[in-house]
Amino acid sequence: MSAPASATRPGDRTTVAGEGAATTVASLDSPGFDLGTAWVLNPKVAVRPEPFGALLYHFGTRKLSFLKNRTVVGIVQTLHEFPDADSALAHAGIAAAERSLYIQALTALADSGMIIPREETPL
Repeated sequence: MSAPASATRPGDRTTVAGEGAATTVASLDSPGFDLGTAWVLNPKVAVRPEPFGALLYHFGTRKLSFLKNRTVVGIVQTLHEFPDADSALAHAGIAAAERSLYIQALTALADSGMIIPREETPL
């Protein structure tokens, strides 16, 4: 009998839903995502803008993510400009009431390797 699919296995798909919400097969309360850490888009990930938001494709793991919220797309594309994820959310004008939804979206992207801590970026 095979094990259930997980977003952490190569080839699995992750979806980051609209309205700021995130849906993924992986845990959304990942201990690996930290708001105080500087994050960047993984250099192995291509972003393709779409009318609904964007598609992210990871060439290393062959994972595909759908960003169905343009604000999340903007945050992901500008993460490298900020000292930490918290600053990126503040710059995007994310209200306190919506913050947890955006944190869930970033957590799902971190869990799938779409975004990585800046210090892990290959030179």
